[in-house]
Amino acid sequence: MRVALKLPRQPLTILVGAVGLLFLFPVGYLIIRSVTLGADFAEILLSAAAIRPLANSLLIATATATLAGALGTALALLVARTDLPGRRVWRWLLALPLVIPSFVGATAVLAAFGPGGLVEFVPRVQGFWGALIVLTLLTYPYVYLPVLARLSTTAASLEEAARLLGDSSLRAVRKVVLPQTRNAVLAGTLLVFLYALSDFGAVSLMRFDTITRAIFSSQLSARATSLTLGLVLALVALVVAAVDRSIAIRRDPVVSVGGRQVRYRLARAKGPALALTSVVVALSLATPLLVFVTWIVRGSNTVGIGYSGLGDSLGFLVSPTLRSTGAAALAAAAAVTITLPVAFASARRRSMVSESSGAAITSVFALPGLVVAIALAFWAVRAPGLLGGLYQTLPLLILGYVLHFGAQSLGLSQAANSSVPTRFEEAARTLGAGPRRRFVTVELPLIAPGMLAGAGLVLLSTLKELPATLVLAPIGFETLATRIWSAAEDGFFAEVGITALVLILLSAVLTWPLLIRRELPR
Repeated sequence: MRVALKLPRQPLTILVGAVGLLFLFPVGYLIIRSVTLGADFAEILLSAAAIRPLANSLLIATATATLAGALGTALALLVARTDLPGRRVWRWLLALPLVIPSFVGATAVLAAFGPGGLVEFVPRVQGFWGALIVLTLLTYPYVYLPVLARLSTTAASLEEAARLLGDSSLRAVRKVVLPQTRNAVLAGTLLVFLYALSDFGAVSLMRFDTITRAIFSSQLSARATSLTLGLVLALVALVVAAVDRSIAIRRDPVVSVGGRQVRYRLARAKGPALALTSVVVALSLATPLLVFVTWIVRGSNTVGIGYSGLGDSLGFLVSPTLRSTGAAALAAAAAVTITLPVAFASARRRSMVSESSGAAITSVFALPGLVVAIALAFWAVRAPGLLGGLYQTLPLLILGYVLHFGAQSLGLSQAANSSVPTRFEEAARTLGAGPRRRFVTVELPLIAPGMLAGAGLVLLSTLKELPATLVLAPIGFETLATRIWSAAEDGFFAEVGITALVLILLSAVLTWPLLIRRELPR
């Protein structure tokens, strides 16, 4: 049933509108700077330098979203609802590729396969197909994690009823389970699309010409062109987000308050399912790890770096690890808190304000992190009074993370809010519970898995974020991502390897309690 758009006059609407305006700061920067630099929009947009890269960006984003959407959904179903051997370990390992920066993942793939690589008999793939493989392997957790969270709250009674009526396991999943996860799948797939649209590292190393490459290549030589192309990227994201929000189903069919979930037997499909899971983990996680270990073992003959091979002290990574953890935790908490009113309003109090704010939040995720960071620096430097002193401070850095990754928490929080049946709210209102008490006692426990999954996505994405950290971080504020970047620039691959391993280990430690729910006994 389509929900009519309304314009309610209440404090929630004002708060939602303010959040939407906050997320429009990067787009406002692009518009103002493009106009002041005298950009000829028509000439730039109709040039070959814009049309071909934009078409390539849309192609790689669409293909990656399609593959990652299917792969992430299938893997979530396997580890959450089947008797897949070792599923408790798989459900944890499958989330970790998200923390690997795209430029590191692409470098590892190029080093692993082809002539001179660790596995020479496997041909090296570059161009469109190379970028597609790398991006799919690094982004499927955007779909896997929200679907995994949603599967913990679906109605087991409907699945059991379908089985009693004679439906096979496959048919029960198709008819009952998948419709209940639709919003989570759509939210995750949209994130993959926007991530692939904004990626620069993987497509550059794979030599596939996209609009982000055009933006970065013209950053110094043709500033107006770079800003205009960034504005085009933002407008494309706004259109995609608006279309997605207009066609999305606002509520999943039903939700279960809790209870034991149905477990399906794979039978003869157990072998292929185990093979699929193993191949995905091997390519997306084990291959980069093997490359990192190889770099560490080989060491480096260059003098003057923090790490040159086995036996060296890791004390130089203590400070970056602590700073990465603190900044990521703060960004995750802030993103979930700031976007929750918009998610709640979009799902439960839909209006033009909530839809516009949601589209604004979603669109920023498609912008390169460098553009978001420069936009914030632009506004901070020109801010009056005390606000003008925020440049290169921790609060501004956290705000940059929130603006860039807020769409991750918004999509999952909205999907979780959409799954709460209205009858729960009506029953609580009938019993005399006010709005605040209804939210805390009835709705919050039901949407908590989705909110935690959103926080986990923001946390993992923040751990690997590089451009925003380089531009906005306080002087001397070094993270694991910036350490990897500086070591890679200097060719210190032993240091790249050990720092990347620490980054993955840190994400594994943080992911275990935050994203992996304890399975209920059968």
